Amino acid sequence: MKKLPLEFYLREDVLLIARELIGKIIVSNINGKLTAGRIVETEAYIGITDRASHSYGGKRTARNEHMYAVAATAYVYICYGMHHLFNVVTNKKEIPDAVLIRALEPVTGIDTMLKRTGKPKPDNSLTRGPGNAAKALGITKANSGLSLLKNEIFIADDNIGIPKKLISTSRRIGVENSGDAALKPYRFYVSGNPYVSSYPNK
Repeated sequence: MKKLPLEFYLREDVLLIARELIGKIIVSNINGKLTAGRIVETEAYIGITDRASHSYGGKRTARNEHMYAVAATAYVYICYGMHHLFNVVTNKKEIPDAVLIRALEPVTGIDTMLKRTGKPKPDNSLTRGPGNAAKALGITKANSGLSLLKNEIFIADDNIGIPKKLISTSRRIGVENSGDAALKPYRFYVSGNPYVSSYPNK
């Protein structure tokens, strides 16, 4: 299994990156606990031109500052005051493109994931949805700003991947108030995978 290099994240096409992250493995080694999952659902956010993005119009705050960091930086924010959502920063520094990791298929450390999420047994809700995925991996807002080129959190290619014909697109979830941007097919997911969010896939 090979860690993704900086060049993977530096590319200008965040939609391509979001698609190519499908099938890759996120690994977390937090507090001595190793967990990993295969990415099965992502969403792309195109920086300052995307009304659904936190950085739309060049908005820059303490909350979203890490979106403007160098590529391969973790951007983690809290949603609804409780869910920590993990994003991958892409493109050049100061261009705030990012990919939200929406769902994983567990690979390693399922017992640890169960303890972190408080679930009694593994099922497809364990890592379905961005809040559950981050929680299972032990990722919180405290990890925002970490480099994904180091060893605490990183993404790797195990050369298994997902056949392209199984990767579908749809509107993003939860961005209905972002005008035309809400209709953009910037969500990528593995068709038929039980860990993918339950959502009208249109």
